[in-house]
Amino acid sequence: MAATALANPATSQWSRPRQEFYAGRRSWAGTPEVYFAKQIDNSRLVKVDDPQRKREMRMLCVALSVLFAMVMLYAWQHFSAIEYGYKIEALQSKRDDVTEANRLLRLELAQLKDPQRIDAIAKQMGLQPPDAGQVLRMETDPNTTGGAVMARNSDVTVISTP
Repeated sequence: MAATALANPATSQWSRPRQEFYAGRRSWAGTPEVYFAKQIDNSRLVKVDDPQRKREMRMLCVALSVLFAMVMLYAWQHFSAIEYGYKIEALQSKRDDVTEANRLLRLELAQLKDPQRIDAIAKQMGLQPPDAGQVLRMETDPNTTGGAVMARNSDVTVISTP
């Protein structure tokens, strides 16, 4: 722009009065500055070792490592506790299901052991109730026989059907 202003001063924007040119702008009306990039060669510089800086960096790394380990330990414990909570909930649900199934099986067993039901099935199969004297009750009280009896050969009655 400066080259154009110098080449044709009548038509350039620099030939206008300063107030008119900078009227709409809020910038400094001084001379324009030109910056040139300067290449700096630092290849010959040698960095001096700083033992205190190295020690500080090692301590920082150790402190960050310990902090990271503590955070990971906390996260592992937290997620393990959540996982165990889910396992406990699943086992409690399974226990409740087994308890309910056990209750239903006990109810079914009680219905199957019902003497009236057994008598009705026996009558359907053509069985008859026993006659008087056909049933021999075994002594179960050890006090009446003089002691515990495992097996006895006497007083055995054979029942025959006609």
